[in-house]
Amino acid sequence: MTNHPSIQAEEWSARCQLAALYRLIAFYRMTDLIDTHISFRVPSEPEHFLINRYGVPFDRMKASDLVKIDHDGKIVEDYDQGKRVNVAGFVIHGAIHQARADINCVIHTHTADGIAVSAQQEGLLPLSQHAMKFYQRLGYHEYEGIALSMEERERLVADLSQHRCMILRNHGLLSTGESIPRAFHEIYFLERACQAQIKAMVSSKLHLPSSEVCERTARQFDRDGVEQIIEDAWQAALTLIENQKEDYCS
Repeated sequence: MTNHPSIQAEEWSARCQLAALYRLIAFYRMTDLIDTHISFRVPSEPEHFLINRYGVPFDRMKASDLVKIDHDGKIVEDYDQGKRVNVAGFVIHGAIHQARADINCVIHTHTADGIAVSAQQEGLLPLSQHAMKFYQRLGYHEYEGIALSMEERERLVADLSQHRCMILRNHGLLSTGESIPRAFHEIYFLERACQAQIKAMVSSKLHLPSSEVCERTARQFDRDGVEQIIEDAWQAALTLIENQKEDYCS
């Protein structure tokens, strides 16, 4: 049920799904106080997006806390007036959503391991199966300061290219997807890959698989049937917070 009569059922369902994603990001400890964002394109409204009400902790996010905004981060619905959003934080998201019609969900994180890998000269190394998923399939964007400049948008889009994920140098991680389950799947694997790399770096001798094996593994992650695996994983993750559903869907 909705808390506002103006919100259509399709949008409310999207709000519930996005609120659940915020809580799962908190469950897996990928939050940074009230900073970072997850955005989702409103179904049937490609020019509008849902994003968090600024100041609400991710583990307490509700469907009614999400705010509908446009490409510039401006609130577009009367029922969202009075809510506060971090417009500056949407610069990255807005650029990608506007340039890539195939991307409906964008996740940006500032985890310690993600930032650590973003600060390493060689970036993500193929040290684990998780990391090999992104072999030659990962964008890199140079740090330009806090993302406040609209001029940075073109460079962000160009650096992401046709990849699903990107490392923002000296900043953090970013994943995208045509759906919420896909974007969650991508950030989960990218974060795990970074965690494994930071742990492995304590050794002075690292073992790297051959480029042939890395490429084969990356292709295996995109084999037929992977979409069902991603959906199954999403549904499994939702069971971790199923006792919160009544709350996050309010």
